[in-house]
Amino acid sequence: MIYDSGSFEEKNRLQLLSDLAEFHSNPEKKLQYGDELLSRAKAKDSTKRIIEAYQERGSAFRLKGDHTHALESFLAGVKIADKQENKGDLGILYLNIGILYARMGDDQKAIFNYQSAIPILKAENDSINYASVLENLGDLYNLKLAKPDSALLFFKQSGDIYRILDYKPGVANNLGNIGLAYALKGKNELAEQNISQATVMLEELGDNYPISVYLTYMSDIYAEQGQWETAFNYAYKSLDLAKEHALKEQIGDAYLKLSELYKKRGNSSEALKYYQNHITYRDSVNNIDKVQEIANLRTNFEVEKKQNEVDLLNKEAEIQLLKDKRQKIIIYATALALVVIFVFAFFLYKRYSFVKATNTIIEEEKNRSDSLLLNILPKETAQELKETGQVEAKKFESITVLFTDFKDFTRSSASLSPENLVRSVDYYFSRFDEVMEKHGLEKIKTMGDSYMCTGGLHLNREDHAIRMVRAAFEIVEITEAVKNMDQTKIMPYEIRIGINTGPVVAGVVGTQKFAYDIWGDTVNVAARMETNSETGKINVSENTYELIKDEFECEYRGKMKVKNKGMMKMYYVNKPKLQTA
Repeated sequence: MIYDSGSFEEKNRLQLLSDLAEFHSNPEKKLQYGDELLSRAKAKDSTKRIIEAYQERGSAFRLKGDHTHALESFLAGVKIADKQENKGDLGILYLNIGILYARMGDDQKAIFNYQSAIPILKAENDSINYASVLENLGDLYNLKLAKPDSALLFFKQSGDIYRILDYKPGVANNLGNIGLAYALKGKNELAEQNISQATVMLEELGDNYPISVYLTYMSDIYAEQGQWETAFNYAYKSLDLAKEHALKEQIGDAYLKLSELYKKRGNSSEALKYYQNHITYRDSVNNIDKVQEIANLRTNFEVEKKQNEVDLLNKEAEIQLLKDKRQKIIIYATALALVVIFVFAFFLYKRYSFVKATNTIIEEEKNRSDSLLLNILPKETAQELKETGQVEAKKFESITVLFTDFKDFTRSSASLSPENLVRSVDYYFSRFDEVMEKHGLEKIKTMGDSYMCTGGLHLNREDHAIRMVRAAFEIVEITEAVKNMDQTKIMPYEIRIGINTGPVVAGVVGTQKFAYDIWGDTVNVAARMETNSETGKINVSENTYELIKDEFECEYRGKMKVKNKGMMKMYYVNKPKLQTA
């Protein structure tokens, strides 16, 4: 290697380090060259190279599964790029932060950072990174939100850009992602064809992380076809490649895939062994509590800086006092007293300012941490997590669950730009959130264009079904109101709503990124109510009908066939009943 041999001119050192940090396939080597680039760039006071170093160090940490240091490095780059008004690098950093949040499972923060990057990269005419934002949005819609049709729209746009620019890494990843979308749609032949092409190109480029990912999906394809030997071979290839290049996150994923395969083949002992290995690697990746340490580190730095200032003032005061003592006591007695009083008062003032500023910083960071946790978990669950360090799963005997879905979302969104698509979905879901808060209900999660919420989980009230139906009517009103708005900014959609009431189990999933969720047959039936509803209608199960029939006029639809449930009674809720004195 040219750099290791030293056969280059000194003026080219920083460029060589930048290229090595960006393109090396081994995350440990990427980090090594990124660290050296940062050190030498700081010595030369090269702002451009410093920002590059923070970008590449963040990418290396992300590949290593160290989310804490990855986010810290990206944010350090953002701070400098924003101060220098370096829009190009700022857009790339937002893109990388979006990718990191997607890896952590925080889809909303991922979309927010992608949305921040899009207008910057577009204005800077940075076609490759603009295409990369579209590619990652498609990846999020495909693998996280299970919306392959929407994902393929993004992949079409990004793939066209990559091919026009003849950008081979982009073309390779685009082929692989299209293959994953086809796999999710059940088109295994097209999936295998695209993933195989991507793997060949990535091997030529030496980009090992996506190869390891695609190999696990090839394993899924062959497992679905019943070709178990080939499925196991792909899973083991993914594990070996991830181990060879120290890809910690993908090592854990490969172990999980092998555990699933052995479980399907009835080999419980091997399935358990590989699942235990998966847990070991999963838990070694820093969780959300570690990410919060970034804020604490900044606070400690500010405190130490303030204390050094106070210590310096004290030292200066002591020197001044020694000089005064050498002079004549009688002549300078009064002046000495004034100096002592001034220094003491000045010290008290600085001490007071320091303590006040420090307390303000600590309080702000505590509020920010609490706000972040409450944005992820219900209040009672967050309190339990802070007090005990864990959350016990709980069963609730009577909970009302609501699902919404936009009709023809994929087709009607095909003509929208990525910015308008994200802005439209955000508008609807933000209004829905306000309705949930108004009626004392809880949003559980969003899945692409689907919105899921519950009533009765943490408020000890028995009218959760009635409150949920009232909220459903307001959701319908919101979607109808959009039809009278400026449709160049917000896309109008027709909405279907389904509601069911029954028992659920609720708890926290994961250790890297906490996610509160509910499970049970009640949730599945609520989803089926939405699927069997019509646009602008509120379709409820028999369980919910029995709880709301005295408050609302309902229309019996008869028994209808429900997937995996047989025949079930369904009702449309038409309007509230008039209350008589």
